[in-house]
Amino acid sequence: MNCKSQQIKHRKSESGMSLLAVMAAMTIFAIALLAVAPSIQMEVQREKELEAIRRGEEVAAAIQQYINFYQGGKIPSSIDDLLEGLPQGTKKRQILRPSAAVDPLSEDGKWQLVPINKVKNFASRVMNYNDGSLPSSNNLPPGIVNQIGVLITNLNTKSEEDATAPAEETDTDTFTTENQPFIGVVSGSKSKSVIAYYGIENHSKWVFTPLFRGGGFFRVESTGSSGQQFNNSNSNTRP
Repeated sequence: MNCKSQQIKHRKSESGMSLLAVMAAMTIFAIALLAVAPSIQMEVQREKELEAIRRGEEVAAAIQQYINFYQGGKIPSSIDDLLEGLPQGTKKRQILRPSAAVDPLSEDGKWQLVPINKVKNFASRVMNYNDGSLPSSNNLPPGIVNQIGVLITNLNTKSEEDATAPAEETDTDTFTTENQPFIGVVSGSKSKSVIAYYGIENHSKWVFTPLFRGGGFFRVESTGSSGQQFNNSNSNTRP
């Protein structure tokens, strides 16, 4: 009986030690998850923003095709105009994918429409990012370029705080998802971003437009956990 009691106690002791080891491992695992959670969240946000930029750039390219097709005599009045495509014989040529018509950053998924007379603030930020000079818009018909030229005379550069503050704190412009002639789109999200688009770190100020693209000017930057900045290169990226 004494021997059996000792064996039982030994087994209980081993069982208790195994349980403690499992609990310790689970605790360490939980701590590790908490440590990496912010990095994972930032990476998820970064990928979401990159997708928003990809879609926004596609909308900008579709606007450019639409305006050039009509030689500047007509600009789109709704996202549906872009989705419907352009006449090509008896059919329509697609210029915008349905997925690109959805803003992945806003709750309702609708892009805000930016009319020609509301691009001045974005032009100022692009000029600030480009060391005081504004890239040309010669990829569009002269009539459109002339309208823009009149609107953006005497631009002032913006402060560094302007690039990160929500639009409503620094802009008087308001945008809508309702039908109106537009030259670009912007996200309905007003959050500070992980990625810098033209040096701008707020979703509500990322205007996706075919304007100010002289020389293929386009740049996206992101700051990782180490603080190192890097460029997301593509054919439109300025080195």
